[in-house]
Amino acid sequence: MNTFAERVINFNTHLVYEKSLPNGFAVLNPYVDNPETMQVMRAFYEKFYNDNQERKFIIGINPSRHGAGVTGVPFTDTKRLESECGIPMHSAHTHEVSSVFVYDMIKQYGGVERFYKQFYINSPFPLAIVQKAKDGKWLNANYYDDTALFLAVKDYMIETLKKHIAMGIDTQKVFVLGKKNATFLYKLNKEASLFGEMVVLEHPRYIEQYKSKEKQLYIDKFINEFSE
Repeated sequence: MNTFAERVINFNTHLVYEKSLPNGFAVLNPYVDNPETMQVMRAFYEKFYNDNQERKFIIGINPSRHGAGVTGVPFTDTKRLESECGIPMHSAHTHEVSSVFVYDMIKQYGGVERFYKQFYINSPFPLAIVQKAKDGKWLNANYYDDTALFLAVKDYMIETLKKHIAMGIDTQKVFVLGKKNATFLYKLNKEASLFGEMVVLEHPRYIEQYKSKEKQLYIDKFINEFSE
């Protein structure tokens, strides 16, 4: 039987999105854009998921260009990939706001070894989505930012979530990051019957940007929910 690590690595290695998107949107595949992304992603999962233990599922939105869009590891920029996980990345150097909160929370939970032994983080849309701004720059986008975008990727997301579940996920209770994300995941869950209870938590980016003074309260809330 393959390990959890081998199942995730196989999933990421074969990630592809070939369907069309509405005008102004594009998908970035970090595993194609940077060969080192595949190396550090593989090192991460082999280090923390080299077993057959079932994990609880924490569901994000879709990777950002500076987090998993570079490292291949959800909510993990290159800074924390090296400082907290012990895996350096030489071809890129990124700072991602959500990653700061997640790793501060993980540290208080008991550290990366304990946390990743129990939890698996990923997204219904596992590749980075970008949108072209009026000045021609490409900016981060969420799968739910545009109705046509959501409808275009909906079936792909259901298929992706089923693949995550098949890796060895406890589906009785899952944790959803972001209230708007939860609204759309409820729709997917109603259609595909993927999960039991869905616990909704604030998105790490929202906490870091708008609730930084109350950060410890949110860390306590996360740890309390994860510990029940």
